[in-house]
Amino acid sequence: MKNTEFKNTIPQTEGIKYAGSKLKLLPYITRIVSDLPVKSILDGFSGSTRVSQAFAQLGYQTTANDFSIWSETMAKAYLLNKENPNYYQKIIDHLNGLNGYEGWFSKNYGGKSDEYKKPFQLKNTRKLDAIRDEIDQMRLNEIEKSVALTSLMLALDSVDSTMGHFVAYLSEWSPRSFKELHLKVPRLFINQNENSVFRGDVFDAIHGQKFDLAYFDPPYGSNNEKMPPSRVRYNSYYHIWKSVVLNDKPDLFGKANRREDSRDQYATSVFEEYRKDEQGNFIAMQAIRKLINETNARYILLSYSSGGRATKEELYDILNTGGRLIRAEEIDYKKNVMGSMRWTNEWVNSDGKYLEYLFLMEKN
Repeated sequence: MKNTEFKNTIPQTEGIKYAGSKLKLLPYITRIVSDLPVKSILDGFSGSTRVSQAFAQLGYQTTANDFSIWSETMAKAYLLNKENPNYYQKIIDHLNGLNGYEGWFSKNYGGKSDEYKKPFQLKNTRKLDAIRDEIDQMRLNEIEKSVALTSLMLALDSVDSTMGHFVAYLSEWSPRSFKELHLKVPRLFINQNENSVFRGDVFDAIHGQKFDLAYFDPPYGSNNEKMPPSRVRYNSYYHIWKSVVLNDKPDLFGKANRREDSRDQYATSVFEEYRKDEQGNFIAMQAIRKLINETNARYILLSYSSGGRATKEELYDILNTGGRLIRAEEIDYKKNVMGSMRWTNEWVNSDGKYLEYLFLMEKN
């Protein structure tokens, strides 16, 4: 049952730099949900898991789903933990005490202080190689390993030399890249509910399941017709995190040393589809219509950004055909770092505004 003690609070969350992060939206999301008679919530596209973390801390029985294995790892660390955070300190101390060496990560992603165009400095990838190999050698259970890997990703995220993704790297070292890689116990909490974590297609996550509320924040494709589809595919943005979690040392390609399985033909998502169907409808928007229709939940809360494919009117139509739109929030704030990146001059709206929308519907 939802803990009413936290009804009007905004829980502290943490995560990696992430395109489309809903950190700034958390006050609006939690406020909307707190007014509803709901106990179980699905976060269908959990990403860096900030929204899932907030739901779980507020006492909702939370289910997190995402296609990415690194997102699944972070969700397990935060949503499935039943231990006091201090329980993990010995694991983190042991990993911090390892001597670094040059392995697969250093070869492909480490650069010397007088070199550029690498995501990390060599001193930190040496530590990464040692820590990642050691995690596989330790006798850790599923949650312990997820916590260790989450700690490693957070630490790497604090010393990277990127714009927040891994398809291109900065021409000069960022100030934070000179810091020493140091792991910390993540901001964990003891979960009272039996939360769930899934990895895969969202349609599989909703199959045969029932929730009081489903929150959807699909990875909408850009409304920029000139933007190549590879630029909006999250699998290519965060390929390094997948390699960190799997430690599978995959074949790589391109200047950014991306994983082979992050190529466009492997990294497709119907929700990132930029093309239209034979009837002239955006395929991604038809997928949202199908998702809403097939989700067994009393309420659906949908996030949308003004830089996406659909117009606000199209979303109203989709929401009203599956139920009753009972609330709509329009949030206007300056773009965050990831939002203001320009691959072309048309990356942002011509008027410079960046709007976030929250649509709450009650299904028929």
